[in-house]
Amino acid sequence: RRVLFRSPELAALTGKGNIDVGGLSTEECDGGGGGEEADTIRASISKKEKTLVVERRAVFRGWLKNVFLGQAILSLGLSWFMVTDPAVLFGGNDWYYSLQLEMPIKVLGFWWWWLFIVPSLRSRRPSGAEKKALDIAFLGTPLISLVAPAATKDTAIIWAANLAVVVGAYAYAFAFDSDDEEDEGGSNGPAWLKFVYKSLDFGSGRERGARN
Repeated sequence: RRVLFRSPELAALTGKGNIDVGGLSTEECDGGGGGEEADTIRASISKKEKTLVVERRAVFRGWLKNVFLGQAILSLGLSWFMVTDPAVLFGGNDWYYSLQLEMPIKVLGFWWWWLFIVPSLRSRRPSGAEKKALDIAFLGTPLISLVAPAATKDTAIIWAANLAVVVGAYAYAFAFDSDDEEDEGGSNGPAWLKFVYKSLDFGSGRERGARN
């Protein structure tokens, strides 16, 4: 831990003298003892350090959440070109034509919802209704991507169906999910649904206390 305010006072009270505290940790400024006044300063320094740790984590998480959001937006645009006209992205490469990759890339484009877009949004570790919406979307988009090709071969339509699932999941969650419920997806649902949601939480890092 880096030295914080009142460390020079602590050093003087605990026999360290008038040392230069720059670059020193709080422990290095503390010679031990010093009585009740020194204990008060230690408590004050400890409280301030904990506050700064929380603030730094909040700043980092805010920055990281923006990165994941940007990744989701970029993936959204990329996947649309993949399902409509992948030649825009890959047409300048000979392998695109020699390996006949147009249809595989189009298929990958609508699977992009499940592979990258929804996971990027879930990586922001939202809570409440948004968490419920993304959990539903994470379960619904692969189902649509598996079933829809039996009804249509138009990859743009399948991509749009995935979009509809995500939008519908948000609409449902924000309309019916209560903010007062525990953040345990499916808290009022059947046991199997609770298990599914907890399994999704395990994959997103919440089991390691990532939200704390």
